[in-house]
Amino acid sequence: MFLSKLTPVPKAHAIIENTIKQASIENPIEKIPLENAHQRVIAQDVTSLLDSPPFDRSAMDGYAIRAQDTFGFSQQNPVKLNIVDRIGAGSKSNVILKSGEAVKIATGAPIPQGADAVVMEEYTQEEGDDLEVALSLTPGENVSFKGEDIQKEDVVLGKNRLLKAQDLAIIASAGYSEVEVFRKPLIGVITTGSELVMPRPDIHDAEVINSNHYTIKAMVESSLAIPTLIHLEDDAPLVKKEFKKLIETHDAIITTGGTAISKGDVVVDVADELGEVLIHGVTLRPGKPFAFAQVQNKPVFMLSGYPVAAMVQFDVMARKHLLKMQNLERTPLLIQKTATRKIPSTLGRTDYVRAKTDGEFVEPLKIKGSGIIRSMVESNCYVVIEENLEGIGEGELCDVLLYDSLRV
Repeated sequence: MFLSKLTPVPKAHAIIENTIKQASIENPIEKIPLENAHQRVIAQDVTSLLDSPPFDRSAMDGYAIRAQDTFGFSQQNPVKLNIVDRIGAGSKSNVILKSGEAVKIATGAPIPQGADAVVMEEYTQEEGDDLEVALSLTPGENVSFKGEDIQKEDVVLGKNRLLKAQDLAIIASAGYSEVEVFRKPLIGVITTGSELVMPRPDIHDAEVINSNHYTIKAMVESSLAIPTLIHLEDDAPLVKKEFKKLIETHDAIITTGGTAISKGDVVVDVADELGEVLIHGVTLRPGKPFAFAQVQNKPVFMLSGYPVAAMVQFDVMARKHLLKMQNLERTPLLIQKTATRKIPSTLGRTDYVRAKTDGEFVEPLKIKGSGIIRSMVESNCYVVIEENLEGIGEGELCDVLLYDSLRV
């Protein structure tokens, strides 16, 4: 098939995005314990149920005092106070503090009534119930005031946010032990190929190790989805049978193999029989034989059987859409680096060139081929050459997509 007959990458994205919008995920929202919510996409606005902190509390170990009792005093002229109570974290003093009095207090304990400051222990000298304070304090010093972090009914987080560790902290502080999140999509992953075998040292005849089994599983999981793994021989009735099973129980299907741009390719033919193939072949290198279909209102991503092409196709064509199924919008972040040598390309084709970058320069790998897995191991980024560019010259700035930036 000539390049003019292939689907341009931007148009392919638009087709897939429109299909994902129309796809319906049954029961898309679930409530889970907060302790399990890390790296989940929140499906609710979080409105605080309480003030945090819930009371004025000590920010230091020391002594709760009236600040005005220390005015004018210093290390050379300490003020003398009387210790009338001692409390730890989790305890509360019932003392109403008067002038000339102090309460020994632990970090986090409620400030006693009448006190308005806390002096740190290192500025004091204690002997029995007598206390010397060698410092002049201002009201509010070393006190965390009620609601200074969160006030009741504050909206502390908005929905459609990928939850990080600090987000869990603020949700907990807002009074929640459970949270509503978007359900992780279930992805049926089918690797096809009669020649494929699981890893072992004794490979015979035309056998090939099924590395895609592990790669696509990991890539699906790095997109926060849950994969179900199946390997099938190149047998149309068998592929059709598994397609029907998975399409009933899963939110999407990803396949590898059987997508070459020709007639008689098992996976594409089955997808076309059960639904509609919307894309077959894109202006992408490596990864031209990418296909995409809709079967029973669910998306089917059909990747190459060649490991490198499959990885590139997943990163370029599938990853962002799996995240979108969880209401998480992620646009790949391109940064600019200086090319260390010329990188050829062809007008009308989007190239994702495996490369290595460290600092301001990027070095394209000389290793080529969609089956050379080592090239993905030795690189840490893609140089992205859009279809309207005819290569990158040595010393020119180019767009770089870091592998690490693709992961959420």
